[in-house]
Amino acid sequence: MLTQRCFRCVTAVRNTLVTRGCSTVQGDVRVRFAPSPTGFLHLGGLRTALYNYIFAKKYGGSFVLRLEDTDQSRLVPGAAESIEDMLEWAGVPPDESPRRGGPVGPYLQSQRLELYRQTADQLIESKHAYYCFCSSQRLDLLKKEALRSGQIPRYDNRCRHLRAEQVQEKLDQGAPNVIRFRLEEGVEPFHDLICGRSHHEVAKVEGDPVVMKADGFPTYHLANIVDDHYMRISHVLRGSEWLISTSKHLLMYRALAWQPPTFGHLPLLLNKNGSKLSKRQGDIFLQSFQRDGVLPEALLDITTSCGSGFNTIGIGRRIDELIAEFNPSKITTHSALLDLEKLPEFNRIHLQHHIEDEEQCATLIKDLQAQIQQVCGEEIQEEVLQEDYIRRVLHLRKGHISSLKELVGPAYSYLWVRPSVSSQQVAAITAEVQHIAALVLKLIAERGEELTVDRLSKDLKTLVKQTKGIKYGEVMKLLRLALSGLQQGPSVAEMMVCLGPEEISHRFQKLLPFSETS
Repeated sequence: MLTQRCFRCVTAVRNTLVTRGCSTVQGDVRVRFAPSPTGFLHLGGLRTALYNYIFAKKYGGSFVLRLEDTDQSRLVPGAAESIEDMLEWAGVPPDESPRRGGPVGPYLQSQRLELYRQTADQLIESKHAYYCFCSSQRLDLLKKEALRSGQIPRYDNRCRHLRAEQVQEKLDQGAPNVIRFRLEEGVEPFHDLICGRSHHEVAKVEGDPVVMKADGFPTYHLANIVDDHYMRISHVLRGSEWLISTSKHLLMYRALAWQPPTFGHLPLLLNKNGSKLSKRQGDIFLQSFQRDGVLPEALLDITTSCGSGFNTIGIGRRIDELIAEFNPSKITTHSALLDLEKLPEFNRIHLQHHIEDEEQCATLIKDLQAQIQQVCGEEIQEEVLQEDYIRRVLHLRKGHISSLKELVGPAYSYLWVRPSVSSQQVAAITAEVQHIAALVLKLIAERGEELTVDRLSKDLKTLVKQTKGIKYGEVMKLLRLALSGLQQGPSVAEMMVCLGPEEISHRFQKLLPFSETS
């Protein structure tokens, strides 16, 4: 049934004939992510790539990265390489790409120009396209006149009516030209996987579109259908902003006698207030998240949790769970509202997963070692860079921190650098510094290396009873100051377990001279 959006048949796609809403495809599911390297990868692009990746892996297909670099004037240096870097970092690596290669390359459109030219010539020969010699000045006048009269600007199809001898004369003279596709009325409705039945009589509202520019590069409209055809793309999952252009693309497929892929137009990813994600926001680029210590799993989780297409909605899902839970028939047309204020909570949960996984924890340790050295420099003790020490800190703090960067901030500096505590600070709390310090040193000597938070919590309560009527809160305040130089933070017992017996003893030995001189 069409209401099931043609997904009944997708479950048996491998090496079988697959009947879909728009086409019939022999072979595997093949999807593509085709960004333009005119900028770096942001959350909106990641979400489109992610849904394509999940779709491919759900149905045993291939995920292709194709870079649409035909707009040479807007290319950003380094963007092409960065896009693929970020996909790999995010955990959605392409099966075929400019870097990885593949059977239907090249995967850069700028390296496929001859293929586009051949297709444009084919459209010219079949009378589905024509040469246009209109100058940019004339096109500007058409646009201004339309705006002045309150109409939507459109090309008036003037060159469509040139006689063959007129066209040949201008070509012989070397007149600058573009190639336009001849739009025709009578576009057939198509069934979109997400939006259902769709129909746009494009010839009634638009002028004939340019498919080949004067510089010999194709426009998006031509290049994307040529590449999707020759790369054997079976499903096109792209943003809903392209839905209105699909009827135009289907006319081109019909003109070329090619079988089109199945189309699915994903709802927009918006800010939580309903405004569009903008590259000018600055903080939506993946490189920014990576630099700020956000885990890729947290980004994948939050961008899917705010949308649709899954059997259940939750937090803490990893990519294998997202693939297992994916159900394309549940993708709705409602825009997904992204609340980045919730990202720290997503990152906290996934950071906990990483800490609990031995292999991923080893990676975190190396990352944290580098951050400690960068932030603390020569002040650190060599012991704090040891793997066992950092692993202990991570396991004790898991569930409490949202990123590794927190651990190299001021609130946790005591873990890496011995705090500077003055006699005035100590004396302001209690006059019984020496007695309390001696009790702590005795406790640590008795416990040795076997320190646990639960056991120490009980021991500290017993220790307080051995003081001369000093309140529990004052004793803990002194211990916290001696251990960290701070008035707030984790429990004193956890601080002690993190630091270990040797470092605890060193820090409390320093308290003894204070009481002798006070």
